[in-house]
Amino acid sequence: MSTFEVHDVDALANARAIMNLTESPREWAGEVVKAVDRNAEWRGKSCLNLLAPEAPTSPTVRRLLSSEIGTRAAEGHIGRVNRWFAGTQHIDEVEALCVELLKTAFRCNYADHRLMGSMLGNLAVYHALTEPGDTVMTASQPFGGHSSNRHDGPAGFRGLNIVDIPYNPETLEVDLDEFAKLGRQVQPKIVVMGMSMTLFPLPVREMSKICDEWGGKFIFDGAHQAGLIAGKQFQDPLNEGAVILTGSAGKTFSGPQSGMLMWNDPDLTEALTDAVFPVLVATHQVNRVAALAVAAAEMVEYGQFYMGQIVKNSKALAKALEERGIRVLGASRGYSESHQVIADVRQFGGGLEVAHRLAEANIVTNKNLIPGDQPEDWDRPSGLRIGTIEVTRLGMREADMATIAEFMARVLVKGEDTKSVQKDVLDFRLPLQDFYYNFDHGMPGWAQ
Repeated sequence: MSTFEVHDVDALANARAIMNLTESPREWAGEVVKAVDRNAEWRGKSCLNLLAPEAPTSPTVRRLLSSEIGTRAAEGHIGRVNRWFAGTQHIDEVEALCVELLKTAFRCNYADHRLMGSMLGNLAVYHALTEPGDTVMTASQPFGGHSSNRHDGPAGFRGLNIVDIPYNPETLEVDLDEFAKLGRQVQPKIVVMGMSMTLFPLPVREMSKICDEWGGKFIFDGAHQAGLIAGKQFQDPLNEGAVILTGSAGKTFSGPQSGMLMWNDPDLTEALTDAVFPVLVATHQVNRVAALAVAAAEMVEYGQFYMGQIVKNSKALAKALEERGIRVLGASRGYSESHQVIADVRQFGGGLEVAHRLAEANIVTNKNLIPGDQPEDWDRPSGLRIGTIEVTRLGMREADMATIAEFMARVLVKGEDTKSVQKDVLDFRLPLQDFYYNFDHGMPGWAQ
């Protein structure tokens, strides 16, 4: 009988072969530990990590993720009466500090810290503000939209009618005239801008004002931009017309993998927090909450300089790549105002091939849909998404971006052997092991 498997069958077969070598659960566990250690040695110490959806946490944040408090349950809202369990007084302290630190970081009146992923944040919004069958407008994926707001994510799971936000493929901007025209026709209950390909600030004021015509609400999905927003280097959606800001702590915010919800209107509080608990979370990893609280404090202290350097590095890297023959999107607008650089690499074999070739040289990126691609191109798109979060936190600045661009050009444009480039990447990367913009290591020496 044939079976369907979503995972790579060779990878699963290799795991089973390892387990078949012994009947010892202790040795099976040992193989897991070895794989984790191999990842730490390669990805953690030896690679140029240029992934936009991840960031390295500070030593303190990482330590809290393995702390004793993570074994404790804390179901419910903060407070003695609200908890299902007794003995949570110190957990209440941690969670209350996390909420207040998030409110400070994002300059807002309300925040929720309990969601274990940003997609759950979006699901909470859809649960709180829509009913199945309602119309919503979101951005499609070739223009940077994320699946959490599409048919194959929480929006589709909620049973919503999803209409595409019109986009200009040349300027990578929302077509405001077409948005207004289409919006007035379909009158979406909410409009959600959730961009996983995000280069420039979005027209929040203009779109929110248009939504006001029919009583629609504008939601900003800031999964990628949360750190930039907190660090005052992108835009401030909650003060530009968005009623809710959702976010991920694991990207520019440089914290643990977490979802975040921020808002100002007290009338939204009951619906949103009811969607969080008891609908989407019960116990919610208090070790993660503690780590998120410290990451928020680090963002308040270092975020403005740290995020500013991320944007500078993105601009420098994009320009250096373009100069070396790798086409970069957004050139007419200065390439980027975020942590991302988007390259059109179809001339080098497309995003899948290019990402894996660069990985052979210890340069980690990811394939990405770009304008001109179709949804069916998901596995083999034309674009490459590059992020500057981790290299910035390692203390790098603009001059280092030219070095990185040259490594990439040697692989893609000059066709050099990846092992030869890998050797030079290692020589460049291995001396850089401390993460900055945190309470453990402060600022890089050059920035002090």
